[in-house]
Amino acid sequence: MYGKREDRYLELVRQFPLRPLRTNADLDAAVAVIDSLIDRDELSAPEQDYLDVLSDLVEAYETESVPIKPVGDAEMLRFLIEQNGITQVEAAKRVGIAESTISEVLAGKRKLNRTQLGKLARYFHVSPGAFAE
Repeated sequence: MYGKREDRYLELVRQFPLRPLRTNADLDAAVAVIDSLIDRDELSAPEQDYLDVLSDLVEAYETESVPIKPVGDAEMLRFLIEQNGITQVEAAKRVGIAESTISEVLAGKRKLNRTQLGKLARYFHVSPGAFAE
């Protein structure tokens, strides 16, 4: 499979076996192993394979056990504007939505319609569902 490098994969499996995570303690331990691997400058093929599988196990646990509450239009829009380092005025111009609409959405006085959602999603490169409450 990997020749002499196979030993490294088995060593990682012995240190932290690849099995479903069932508790937050399992999650914390898995994240610590992931952090130790991604902090390295370069990974061998066996190490990368191990990291990929362990990351999938973490994702599966978090999807099932760590609920993420939906974010409203205002919160998402505010986040995207801040992350892109633009102003409310710049966002309105670039997206093609009236500045007053952006302002009302951010103030929680107005919801975005489908057309506005589509424009924002295209501009910020996110799914329109990112704005759904």
